[in-house]
Formats: sequence, C-alpha cells, structure tokens
Amino acid sequence: MSEGSTSKDVLSRGPLARDQAFSISVAPMMDWTDRHCRYFHRLLHPMAVLYTEMIHANAVVKGDREYLLGFDASEHPVAVQLGGNDPQLLAEAARICEDFGYDEINLNIGCPSERVQTGAFGACLMSEPERVARGVEAMKKAVSIPVTVKTRIGIDDKDSDEFLLSFISAMEGAGVDKLIVHARIAILAGLSPKQNREVPPLNYARVERMRALFPKVPMVLNGGVTAIEHIAHWSEQFDGVMIGRAAYQNPWLLAEARAWQEGQPLVERSSVINQFSSYVHKQLERGVRLQSMTRHIQGLYLGQPGARAWRRYLSEHSHLEGADADVLEQALAKVDRF
Repeated sequence: MSEGSTSKDVLSRGPLARDQAFSISVAPMMDWTDRHCRYFHRLLHPMAVLYTEMIHANAVVKGDREYLLGFDASEHPVAVQLGGNDPQLLAEAARICEDFGYDEINLNIGCPSERVQTGAFGACLMSEPERVARGVEAMKKAVSIPVTVKTRIGIDDKDSDEFLLSFISAMEGAGVDKLIVHARIAILAGLSPKQNREVPPLNYARVERMRALFPKVPMVLNGGVTAIEHIAHWSEQFDGVMIGRAAYQNPWLLAEARAWQEGQPLVERSSVINQFSSYVHKQLERGVRLQSMTRHIQGLYLGQPGARAWRRYLSEHSHLEGADADVLEQALAKVDRF
C-alpha cells in the first residue's frame, strides 16, 4: 500500500485490474449479521459474500429452521456459518442448510467465547485438526456446495508457523474449499471475545507465508481490514478479504469496495435508503419491529455532515408505537439540512 494513499486515490484508479474472482465478504457477527443487516449490506455491494451469525449444528437439526435459516432471495451469495464438533451432526445440518438455498457452508473454528469453549467448538478445535478435518469431510460428502473453514492463526501457546501449517495441511487433506484466516491467535483463558479481537497482535506475515505454502487452497484474509486502501493492498496476495466490524460500523465501506471492483461511480446513500425503505415496509407488514431493522443502518453516514442527527432521529423514533418506514424518510430530511 503506497504511503499516504487515500480512499479517493484508490477509487480513482478504476476497476480491479486482475482476476475478478477476488471476493469481498462480511464476517459472521453474533447479534449483528441477521437477515435485515444482510439485506442492507446487499444493497451496498451486490456481490459481497454475506454470512449468517454462527448457528450451532444441533439448533439447525432440532430447532425452528425457518427462524434460524430463513433469508431473502436477494441476499445471494449468502453463506451459513455452523458451529459444532460432531461430524455427523454437522453433515446433517449442512444438508438442511443446502436445502434452504445457501451458497456455502462455513465452519467456525475461531470463536473464543467461554460458552463456545464449554461446548467444545469454535477456536478450541484448532488443537484437534483431525476432528475438524472429519467434520469437513463429512459435510463435503453431504452437500454439493462449497464447505469452508474460518480459523485463527493459533491459540494460546500454540502460536507458531508449524502449528498453523499442520492445521491447514489437515484442512487441505479434507478437501476444504476455502480458508478464511483471522490473522490473530485466540487466547482462550483470560481474554473476552472483544479483547480477542483487539489484544492479540495481527500477524499478517504468517498468513502470507501460509498463502505461499498452500497455493491451491483459496485463502481469504480477515482481521484489521477497515478501509478501501487495505482491500486494494491485500487483493494482490489473497483470494479475498473478509471485513468484520468495520462493515457494520461504517457500511459505506462496502459501497466503496463495489465502486473499486467495478470501476463505477459511488451510489448515493439516499438511494440505498430508499431501496431499504421498500424492504422495511414489507417486513413491517409481517410483524417485524422497525427498530430491529433500523439498528443496522445507523452507521451509514459515519464521518459525514448530519451523521449525528441521522443516528439520533433513528434511535429516538424507531422504537415508538406505530413507527413505520416514514421514519427513514424523516431521518434523511435531517441529514439534508447539513
């Protein structure tokens, strides 16, 4: 990345001048990337790969499938992220998800929360690559869509190239279709999930070395991707980047990424909201609360004049009895004053 480059500089360079298969995706995030969030993100980037929140395989098999797995057809390409450690249960859940129309099955080997550790899945499974490999193999036999793994670069004292190389070797042997690598280790004892996103240092060099050692395994970089300059930089080395909280807190980054990839002008924020309003109206008729949808769009004007007025109006009016899609139009009017 050239020193001093800006978003405007990157966007002015035109479309992606390489293999267009380079992907941009939005990370699965608990309590955030629900179906309403994904619909909104889809308006900003038509081809970004969107992921569900993590769903345990047991819940998929035994729970309310429509509630857990239902999504709007416009969300494609959309992937479901599963949690679990039982290969046969994962395979059954994967079959169900494929029947629901998902484009990809992703296995979570990165979450460090205590609840997940108690259930013996997530990041703690990095220490059991053979078990993870059996899960991947079982899911691949059960479905025809890609089976992918989202992982860290290590856990606790298992913080070495050798450890990660062994894990990725097992995934390659199992036939994994893609690896999404969060370029931090997970510290399973003593750090909260939030701290695990911030405290362990990013180690991009290790992921770059793995990219060179496993050229046949599609590899997506996750961690610290917060600006269009980062996306442009890493596109030279990886098959894609996954954006985490930056895509939620500053969703306009997705619109910038689209403009960069396609060499097209940026869309207008107001046009995105007008499209989202139509979706909101339909969801309100189905009994969805307005606040459940508008909470995902508060960051749209981050850093822009009127951003505070936008957030305040949505926060103060979306929860009111009888609030409807007109709240979005009224919030836009607040921004237009600036």
